[in-house]
Amino acid sequence: MKIFANHDEVTASVGQAVPPTDWVTITQAQIDQFAQATGDHQWIHTDPERAAQGPFGTTVAHGFLTLSLLARFMGEAFGVQGTQMGINYGLNRVRFPSPVPVGSRLRAHLKLLAAEPLPGNGLQMTWEVSVERGGADKPACVAEALVRTYGAPDY
Repeated sequence: MKIFANHDEVTASVGQAVPPTDWVTITQAQIDQFAQATGDHQWIHTDPERAAQGPFGTTVAHGFLTLSLLARFMGEAFGVQGTQMGINYGLNRVRFPSPVPVGSRLRAHLKLLAAEPLPGNGLQMTWEVSVERGGADKPACVAEALVRTYGAPDY
């Protein structure tokens, strides 16, 4: 994990990557819980018997399940000292170049693309995030994520 001392150190790190996150294994239970939460019960995600005969030979995680892991990955990848809170501000673009079969191991690689000051002792960061699937040639997800952090008033 990369710990930035303050917003100035973040800004000075534009163009640099932080260490990759730890691996996360995707389970059928996670996929089923995501399906329950979102109402997306497509058989390629939730029916192991039918999915075994499908295009991937097993169930696969929802693309948005993979995307939702960005919050976890960012929390593991970096922190900024002296901030009171960080928020997900959105995404500029997202792609899912390869599927995530159940049992896959995922980790994220992050590179800081931009850092812009915000009113109220804030900073908006643009991160290039590539979610690697162990053993795959292509990433499972590639996204540009926007994160905002805010410091204390005397920051």
